[in-house]
Amino acid sequence: MKKNLSVLILSALPVLALASGNHAGGHHGASGHGHDMSGHAHVSAPVGQPGDPAQVTRTIEIDMLDTMRFTPGEISVNAGETVRFIVKNAGKLPHEMVIGSLEDLKAHAVEMRHNPSMMHDEPNAITLEAGQSGSLVWKFDQSGTVDFACTIPGHMEGGMVGKMLVN
Repeated sequence: MKKNLSVLILSALPVLALASGNHAGGHHGASGHGHDMSGHAHVSAPVGQPGDPAQVTRTIEIDMLDTMRFTPGEISVNAGETVRFIVKNAGKLPHEMVIGSLEDLKAHAVEMRHNPSMMHDEPNAITLEAGQSGSLVWKFDQSGTVDFACTIPGHMEGGMVGKMLVN
């Protein structure tokens, strides 16, 4: 009976791995791991769109801290501007910066709690291990407020959120 149960459990592992939603694909940032969030509405108006690195008009540095804060936590940009964000994880924990609507970020934070090993592979997100740096290029195509957050379990809930005011 034990042998049959072991075989049954082992035969179910590939199915469970596929069902977990953690896909090996390309990677973004320095983590080397990615997941496919296609089908999720994580980039919605007035958020903007991935920017062309050749069109960058300004560079903004952002530190991610273990105090569950981004520095700066509020950024002003202009509609039509393409910004390169140089993102540095200044802490000892992994952190990420995901650009999206607050509603989408909250929904994704819940998803991350169910699958904490999930990493991002989208142009609106970067995941960094302690001490690493990376960059995102984003074009702000209309005025409004754009949110960003770390959706690693517990981080957003701990206050790791920020705003970009698009003039």
